[in-house]
Amino acid sequence: MNFDLAASLPLIKPLAIAWVKEQEAVIFASGKGLNDYGLDLARRVGVLNAEKIRITFVTDLPRPTEPLLIQAMEKTGMLGPNMNGVTLGHGIYIRRSHDSIRLQTHEFRHVHQYETAGSIALYIPKYLEQILQFGYWDAPFEVDARNHEIVA
Repeated sequence: MNFDLAASLPLIKPLAIAWVKEQEAVIFASGKGLNDYGLDLARRVGVLNAEKIRITFVTDLPRPTEPLLIQAMEKTGMLGPNMNGVTLGHGIYIRRSHDSIRLQTHEFRHVHQYETAGSIALYIPKYLEQILQFGYWDAPFEVDARNHEIVA
């Protein structure tokens, strides 16, 4: 049976929002705040509240356990083996083996996007709709994040 992402989107959105909020709380409990250089980088890519950012370095990015979210991720390629970071509100997971200024600033730009949207609950539906319409790589939020990467 083929998974219809578009038809499932109304069910996926609240599940995704809940998972992102849950993971942001996990990162806030275990993550580290930014040093002065990190704060400067975050501000350079537009983050307004850089002091709220927390990063947790992991071996592998966490994946939801909800079957519908797993199907959506597999369909879109999100959180696949080639992803090295994910931003969840002001929380960021980064794979230890791929940490770089470029990746951090990419993820910081996603923090800016969350801030601009106003909340996780407002950002996630827009992000998912972009992925559905354009695909992950060409989603405007992803293009914007890549355009703000700082290569050091």
